[in-house]
Amino acid sequence: MPEQKSRFPGGCLIAVEGCDGSGKSTQLRLLYRHLGRLGLPVHLSSWNSSPAVHPISQSGKRTKRLFGLSYALFNAADFADRYEREILPRLQLGQIVLCDRYVGTALARDGARGLNPAWTETLYAYARPADLTFLFHLPPAVAAARALAGRNHFGYYEAGMDLAISADPLTSFLAFQGAVLEHYLGFADRLGYQLVDGTASLRSQQLQIRKQTLHLLQAAQSAAAGGRS
Repeated sequence: MPEQKSRFPGGCLIAVEGCDGSGKSTQLRLLYRHLGRLGLPVHLSSWNSSPAVHPISQSGKRTKRLFGLSYALFNAADFADRYEREILPRLQLGQIVLCDRYVGTALARDGARGLNPAWTETLYAYARPADLTFLFHLPPAVAAARALAGRNHFGYYEAGMDLAISADPLTSFLAFQGAVLEHYLGFADRLGYQLVDGTASLRSQQLQIRKQTLHLLQAAQSAAAGGRS
């Protein structure tokens, strides 16, 4: 296990990906608390949370004025601001940065909205690849049931209603999130994503991501020690 309060040269970047309702955010928060209890320098960054960009994009969402290209560009601007001000500086300090969604979210969602994957990859080409990415996958119907739990409705963009797939939110959600998952699985192997069964128990999922995360941190610490010897 890494020594407490250790630093990792270049930092460690860990991300979770998956369709809405897959459980990724819950598992990442559990990992965040676990690493914090170990005394490790860890920071959590969430998708679409830039103080500068988020209020503007939220206004566009509320008025349903964002569509394919404009929606993608707002997300890209939000990511760029967080990457420059929040993510990269912490990596340069040798911290562990946990990202609740990373570049894969843009690739999967933009692809599901019909945008050219090569264009999206170019848009995010400056971003450092994550050292470890977990892709939570499960049937869209299970994701739909989870997304509805406690709120009884889908978000307009969460369900892909901007694509006019169907006037029925559930039908639209299943089609859109199914397409998002299909895009994820299409590039998961190429990008080295680690698959997590989203239907497995919370405990087994957490044990998997803790094990692989600690293995990554141990390897980073060993490499740093070797470089100092």
